[in-house]
Parts: sequence; C-alpha cells; structure tokens
Amino acid sequence: MDNSNSSAGSLVIVNVRLPYADQEKAAQRWMVECLDGLITKITSFQPEESLANPPWTSVDANGSLMLPSLCHSHIHLDKCFILDRCGELVNGDFSEAMRVTNEAKANFALDTDDLYGRGNRLIRESIENGVTAMRAHVEVDTTVKFTCLDVGLALQAKYQPVSDIQVAVFAQEPLFVASGDTTPGPNFYLLEEAIKREGVTVVGSAPYVEATVELAKRNIALIFEIARLQSIELIDFHLDYNLDPTSEPLIYEVITQMKCCYENPVTVYRPRISIGHATRLQLFTPEEWQGLVNSIGDLPITFISLPQSDIYMQGRAEKDTTLGPPRGTLRVPYLARKYGLQVAMSVNNVENAFTPQGSLDPLSLCTFGAAIFQAVIPEDLRALTRSVTLTSKLAMGMKETPVDLVPSVGNPADFVIIHGNYTLQSAVLNPGYERTTIRAGSVVATRRCMTTLFIR
Repeated sequence: MDNSNSSAGSLVIVNVRLPYADQEKAAQRWMVECLDGLITKITSFQPEESLANPPWTSVDANGSLMLPSLCHSHIHLDKCFILDRCGELVNGDFSEAMRVTNEAKANFALDTDDLYGRGNRLIRESIENGVTAMRAHVEVDTTVKFTCLDVGLALQAKYQPVSDIQVAVFAQEPLFVASGDTTPGPNFYLLEEAIKREGVTVVGSAPYVEATVELAKRNIALIFEIARLQSIELIDFHLDYNLDPTSEPLIYEVITQMKCCYENPVTVYRPRISIGHATRLQLFTPEEWQGLVNSIGDLPITFISLPQSDIYMQGRAEKDTTLGPPRGTLRVPYLARKYGLQVAMSVNNVENAFTPQGSLDPLSLCTFGAAIFQAVIPEDLRALTRSVTLTSKLAMGMKETPVDLVPSVGNPADFVIIHGNYTLQSAVLNPGYERTTIRAGSVVATRRCMTTLFIR
C-alpha cells in the first residue's frame, strides 16, 4: 500500500475487536481512527464502506482483539540474560542469587558491549511483544559505578521513537556499609550523583538489604531526601520482600514519609511511589489489609506484583510442609475485588538467578495469574489485563493513562493487536504469538511466525 499521504501518528485500524465487558459489543468489529498520536474516532466497522486506497496508514486486524499496549512497570535492564554465567545453581535461594549475580556484575564494566547487547535484546523483544512503556532499573554501586546507567541512557535514546523508557537509578546494594554506621557509605554518594544525570527520572532502592530495620528505614528516608533535592517525583522501592510474620512491614514507613511530603504546607514536592514485591503483605489479615488501604487513602502509591520472581523465590522454608511453599505474591484480582486496590504486575527479571524462568511477555503473567490466583471470571480477567497495561502505566506515573481497557476518543493511540485471539478470555488464557504493536498512532513492530507441518 502506498503510504505517501500518511503522517506519523495517523492510522486507521479496521476490522478489530475491543475488550468490552458487554458481550454484544465485544463480538462486534470496530474501526479506530488515530491522528497525531491520539484516538479521534471509534465507529462500527462496515466492510462495504472501507476505503480501497485509504489516505492514512491502515491496519486490518482481521477480527482480532486489540488491547492497550503492554507495559513493564518494573524490569531490570542490566541483570537480564545472565543465567548462563551464574554457574550451576546449588539451592536457588535468595542469598545464592545475590552471590552469583554479584559475581556476574563484576564483569559488567569489563564488557560494555555485552551489557548493551543484552539490554538491547530485552527492549527489542519487549516491543515485539506489545510493550510501549517500561521502567528500566539500572544499578549504581561501587561494583558497576555508572556503567549500567550509561548503557541504560544510551538505549533510552536509541528507542525513544518507539518506546517510553524510564531509566530508574537503583540501589540494589546497601546504602550503609555496616550495622553500626550513622552515615551512609559510598553506594549512597554514587546514587546521589547518578540522579543528576539528564534522562534519569526515577530513583529507587531495596531497603530490605540493609543490616537492620532501623537502617532500612533510614534508607527510605535518604531516597526521599535526594529525590526531593533533585525534584525527582518518581520513587521506586523494592520492599517487604519476605514471608516472615515477625518482620515489620516497612510499607508504613513509606506511608509516613509520603504524608510528610503531602501534608507539609511549605513544600510543593509531591512524589509518586511504586512498591515492588511486597510479599510480606500476603500475611495480612483482612483487618490489616483494610487498615493499610485506609492509611494509603489518596496517596499515589501503586503496588507491583512480580509473580515469576516471587513464586520462585519465596516460601522456601516451608518446602517440607504438607502443602509446600505458599503463593507468596500479591493477589492481583482478589485485592482489586475485595479492597478496590489496583495492583500492577511486571516481569522483573528474565533468565537470571532471581528469575530463571519465564519470558518478556507481560501477557504470560496474566496466564500464570489465572492459575495461581484461581481467577478466570470476567471481572478477574479484566483485573489481570489492567495490571500489565493501564495499572502498570499508572505505576510509572505516565500522564493521560486511559481509565478503561476499551479505548475512548482522546486517549493515546498505544495498542497491541493479539492476532488470532478474538476475546479477552482467549488473550489472557492463551495469548497468541503474532502481534502488532502501535505507539502514538504508528506501527512500531509486527511479529509473525512461519510454520511448516510435515505429515506422512
């Protein structure tokens, strides 16, 4: 087709199904028109009225389902695809994962081409899956210094035309060297320097790696402070990553710090917080959950469930109990239905010692979630889908995030067409491989498969 008259962000998608809750509307086929990166018109598709030579670029979905584009709200750009250099795992627990990953990290600065290549593969394959936005964590510490950050910023610039990539400078290692320290160590000062770099919009840490609970709380306070000083409004904590009923849930420390920001009449600093993992919250009683929801109130805090990592890593102490390790990851559909709490889901890691299994496809988390959450009723399928699309974008603080899975006029024209899936149920429970990824009204990736069947 000659697209000489088309312009960037001008697209018409025809013969497409949309994820309406109403079954009659869900069965209909629609035409979605986009201009300058926004949806301008949605009408019922009439094949006899389709243009033979459309003035814009057109995509014929052939009746397949179109969803909001997918999102990685929490993914580690630098630690991907390193399982082959972690040696043979002996027990697979967290301490071993930290040790072998740190050994692999020691070589990151020595081979930046490899670091760049792995990150490049992660982004490219993600876009092919239908991802148009991601928060990419890059570690800053005394081992890698700014190597991962430099690579992350370079990849951000490369893919800027086709994907929104937030570079999050992240302290996986402790900010305090020893349990008795009263001042932070060199990891903190490297992080403080890193957030001044152009292109960095997120700062985060893993307070649970500190030697004591008090140092973990000081870690949280330090992150708030340096973010405020640099006017960084997006903070990402990897928090409460345990299933220990005796441990203090540090989410309340985050809430306390948040309230100091929002209730201070002097400052106008208003950060948005994402909380990754938070597996400790799985031990909450209904009363504790309601208390947490009440404590959060209107504060912009979004939890991110990381089921591939959480289920693999958590609960190992219970391997010899009758039922074995529990389902140690936030129950996305249940929390939405019971408490109105919208929880995102994300891939976190791929092919490393923390998450050796799984793919880069966010929809695979929905399929996994249908089983571990026992969630296949329509309401739950929608919650799962939202978690890897709209709620994940909300966790990233993306402006103009749509409020519904069904597109509306004026929404950003960011979609993924799941070819061969015609219902939301089908797309969640058995998502197709072939996809078309659309960002800001332009097709940025297509993925097709070629098969050959030999029958004798």
